[in-house]
Amino acid sequence: MSIGKNIRKIRKEKNLLQKQVAIELNIGNSNYNKIENGIREITVKELQNLANLFNLTTDQIINCEEIMPKEVTVIDKSGFEQINLINKLEKEDKIIVLKIIETMLTKKKFKDFFNNNIATL
Repeated sequence: MSIGKNIRKIRKEKNLLQKQVAIELNIGNSNYNKIENGIREITVKELQNLANLFNLTTDQIINCEEIMPKEVTVIDKSGFEQINLINKLEKEDKIIVLKIIETMLTKKKFKDFFNNNIATL
């Protein structure tokens, strides 16, 4: 969906008239109509003003159909799910994650070794 169609959809959900939004943006009705119809591009300042008017972020206006990916959390996943998520990473990112895990495991082995050997002294 285009930004203009997104703006129209949100405006209607907020029960606002084009004229009301045009006044808030300090532009003419015709110019605002052109934005909604994709004939005229919206400026960054106008988009920011719309976000304030609609009480949304600019990202929410641009992606009003919630196309934005949701945050991925690994902690609350099972071990199997965590491994699957790691396997979905790009090769370079996967290597970095695995090196971090290796480092943490090595650190744990040294800590356990140190604690076991100090305890016997």
